[in-house]
Amino acid sequence: MAQTSPVHPVDEVPPVRQLTAFGLQHVLAMYAGAVAVPLIVGSAMKLSPADLAYLITADLLVCGIATLIQCVGFWRFGVRLPIMQGCTFAAVSPMVLIGTTGGGLPAIYGSVIVAGLAIMLLAPVFGRLLRFFPPLVTGTVILIIGVSLLPVAGNWAAGGVGSADFGAPSNIALAVFVLAVVLGVQRFAPAFLSRIAVLVGIVVGLVVAVPFGFTDFDGVGDADWVGISTPFHFGAPTFEFSAIVSMLVVALVTMTETTGDLIAVGEMTDRRVEPRSLSDGLRADGLSTVLGGVFNTFPYTAYAQNVGLVGMTRVRSRWVVATAGGILVLLGLLPKLGAVVAAIPAPVLGGAGLVMFGTVAASGLRTLTQVDFKGNNNLTVVAVSVAMGVLPVGVPTIYQKFPDWFQTVMNSGISAGCLTAIVLNLLFNHLPSRAGSAAPDPDGLAGGGVEEGVEKPREEIV
Repeated sequence: MAQTSPVHPVDEVPPVRQLTAFGLQHVLAMYAGAVAVPLIVGSAMKLSPADLAYLITADLLVCGIATLIQCVGFWRFGVRLPIMQGCTFAAVSPMVLIGTTGGGLPAIYGSVIVAGLAIMLLAPVFGRLLRFFPPLVTGTVILIIGVSLLPVAGNWAAGGVGSADFGAPSNIALAVFVLAVVLGVQRFAPAFLSRIAVLVGIVVGLVVAVPFGFTDFDGVGDADWVGISTPFHFGAPTFEFSAIVSMLVVALVTMTETTGDLIAVGEMTDRRVEPRSLSDGLRADGLSTVLGGVFNTFPYTAYAQNVGLVGMTRVRSRWVVATAGGILVLLGLLPKLGAVVAAIPAPVLGGAGLVMFGTVAASGLRTLTQVDFKGNNNLTVVAVSVAMGVLPVGVPTIYQKFPDWFQTVMNSGISAGCLTAIVLNLLFNHLPSRAGSAAPDPDGLAGGGVEEGVEKPREEIV
């Protein structure tokens, strides 16, 4: 009898009940980030409430389509891993600048379409660079992704940036309560419930938040039942040189970030990303970005928020995230459902985000345990890369006097840290060393001086 080969966990199709629950959990984890980009750009351009609502529903629709392309895939499009897609924050500042200096939304969409086409053309090039992403680089990038996302969870826990009660003890208390529920469910609940611990925590947090006045559902009644996004709703795209150049810089940043996210998910799911699959994933990003320009929304990239959810729940099926993509399509077509999800208060998302984003950082540390830190400079590579990645997160205005293109690249902690890790790995591990240079000490730092005692007990140093 012929034996069927076992199905890889990434390709397993869970029962419908689990697909729905796991998929909804992914949607709730990324929803706030997904709607933030159209809200920020639309508000900066002083769009009417109706146009803002249109931007959000269009964004949710294309988020869902982009996720389906990435997870399910067709031909050479899609990495076929559990990857959620959403609007990239790296494009916010350039798009606001383009939209408010005379170009308007048509100029934004023209530059987005060109950027998407450029990503599709450059995808094979990035695929060939995969050999420069050993565990030293991938572990560092995954660690930076988690650490750079933690302030997002902190802002949610405090009530959301710009809220009148930001930092109120009641907000923090609600976030801590949700965090406690997530941890309790994960530790004590049956296996199925422990895998949807984030969803349970958000639902319980919402139930508690409503009677205490943390949220209301007034917006649900005002939302339409059905809303369909039509191509070029805000007019035919225009192609302005300066706008295209700035968006091409964003495209390079998002390709770097997506590469890190795809490698991270590949590590978590035990399906390593190969050069061809990386190219397919980036090509899907480019196609989604082109669709964004056509359907009145913005550039798309893999969402790091959901990378943490994959690591935390250990649910590796890509069909779970494809189901989440289907839910997003539904939310994009039914604005009233989207308004219900939007009513979830920020502190509830913050409590869940703390454990999810911390899981990403912990996964990076787990990958770094595969790296040899003895007799080389690998510790220096990790140290400087993490420092460069955390710098714009801790000091957001540090690069504000630099040119716009430089800010676009370096203000993203993920891209700054990733580029630093790649360059330092090439410098220390690929280029031939100079004759007579100081040999690294066993702890991985350049020899000599005060640094000899970096990892030794204090008593031994004294």
